[in-house]
Amino acid sequence: MKIKIADRIDILPRHNVLSLAFSLAAGLLAISFIFTIFGVNPLYALAKIFSGSFGSIYGIKETVTKAIPLILIGSGLALAFRAKFWNIGAESQLLMGAIFGTWVGLNWGPHLPPAAIVPLMFTAGFIGGAIWGLIPAILKIKFSINEVISTLMMNYICNEFMILLVVGPWRGKTKFGFPYTDDLPASATLSLIPGSRIHYVTLLIAIFTVVVLGILVYKTRFGYEVRVIGENPEAARYSGIDFFKTTLVIMAISGGVAGLAGVGEAAGIHHYLSYPASISSGYGFTAIIVAWLAKLNPFYVILSAFFFAGILVGGDAIQISLGLPAATVHIFNGTLLIFLIMGDFFLKNQVRLQWRAKEG
Repeated sequence: MKIKIADRIDILPRHNVLSLAFSLAAGLLAISFIFTIFGVNPLYALAKIFSGSFGSIYGIKETVTKAIPLILIGSGLALAFRAKFWNIGAESQLLMGAIFGTWVGLNWGPHLPPAAIVPLMFTAGFIGGAIWGLIPAILKIKFSINEVISTLMMNYICNEFMILLVVGPWRGKTKFGFPYTDDLPASATLSLIPGSRIHYVTLLIAIFTVVVLGILVYKTRFGYEVRVIGENPEAARYSGIDFFKTTLVIMAISGGVAGLAGVGEAAGIHHYLSYPASISSGYGFTAIIVAWLAKLNPFYVILSAFFFAGILVGGDAIQISLGLPAATVHIFNGTLLIFLIMGDFFLKNQVRLQWRAKEG
């Protein structure tokens, strides 16, 4: 028996929809099996997850809150993944944005009004995330270092760097020795929708980012170059596309929007820096799945982000009601990602089994 894999050339829009539907169904079936292993009724567990996130006003507000960073990061990753630059470092790009934005808020916030300091914080956050995204881009183009390894390793570097800051030089004088920075001044914190944790400035920035990146990908020459690089690198080289310049711009944008998410979390939710795990609930990794579910289309990222934000909120609910471990949410997300990737593979490839006749 021989397995033959060939490119599928007759992909129709309905095939994309069917592939996505089957992938999600297969993923949920596998997750149901996992719940059964834990001794939990899978239908009850899934109902608890989605009722916890979408079944009440409080759950919806929390889902919107967690969707904000996922929209920003997911749209940036969709851009990078379209060019087949596998940016696995969005988590550290978010944290670096939080570091840059917090520094601006702590140092300049007491002297400037909100109308000035908030834009400066977001600008600094974008720059911080962009710088952290440019490093693996340069390493790949100039030294052929695999971007999956470099972006992944940079997560650990940034993680330890943030810990160094909050237990060392940035430890707040008003925090009684605990590993936190001082609180951001009132002028440098983001206003919330009353009765919720939704920092609406970041939400508006996230929606604006999706629109801009969607137009960029589908309506501009740069977007065309990104798509050509991802779909046919040889054709891109033949047409004279500047790989170095395009890759730098892609990663500056991808890292920069993740940095915006970091500023939103620091200034809108926490109002200080602490350990990395308290600033980000693994948003940089969850956003990878958000981008895949959205089929790397920035416009679809909003729906995808709300879906996975709901899983994060619902995951908190089942930890309390069903006594499941915190890692259950990561298992849920990872399982869905595996099946989404499998669905994408079978969508783009035909797999056939060929039987070789016995000789003699």
